[in-house]
Amino acid sequence: MGIILLALLLALLFVGLGFAVHLLWIVAVIFFIAWVAGFAFRSGSGTRWYRW
Repeated sequence: MGIILLALLLALLFVGLGFAVHLLWIVAVIFFIAWVAGFAFRSGSGTRWYRW
């Protein structure tokens, strides 16, 4: 019985981790699109919108 509960717990853990990683990929893609849009729509005055 303990092994079955351990297997179920591991399965739930992997499902949760998979969902979290998928969500992080979506957030990373959204930030990347915003970053690229910042280059596309920046003002032509020579000042940059970031400080690198």
